[in-house]
Amino acid sequence: MAYEASDWSDLFVATAGAAAALAGLVFVAVSINLERILALPGLPARALQTVLMLLLVVVVSIVALLPGQDHVALGVELLVVAVGYVAGLVLTSRSSMPTRDQPRTWVVGRLVMLGLGAVPLLVGAFSVLAESGGGLYWIGAGVVGAIGGGVANAWVLLVEIHR
Repeated sequence: MAYEASDWSDLFVATAGAAAALAGLVFVAVSINLERILALPGLPARALQTVLMLLLVVVVSIVALLPGQDHVALGVELLVVAVGYVAGLVLTSRSSMPTRDQPRTWVVGRLVMLGLGAVPLLVGAFSVLAESGGGLYWIGAGVVGAIGGGVANAWVLLVEIHR
């Protein structure tokens, strides 16, 4: 079950729809607060990271829903998605991470939030390829982590920037 995506189709259908709806809400939040977001250093990149987190869930779900794949094809696709996602996070993190004069806990918190989706997805992709170590359970954890990180970032973009 941990390596057969068809057993997980209900979950992937649900997460694709939920993440797409949340991504739409992020666009609304950004448009409502666009001037404020553009005025604060690092916030435009953080908005992009938020969309990336939610888009990741949609793409992973679509990849997992493709019919007739064996574990190797699925694992390679998930690995490509994971590497692309991590590259996007690295590129956007350069301008969005807290500065040295801000509390260290802010940096740690941001890294943890970004890693909640990335790390399980990478582990899961390799696990699906190897058919060992938990497979799609890791992907499920990465999906939940990315949605959680996306919602936390959306909260910042909608509410916290007004404090």
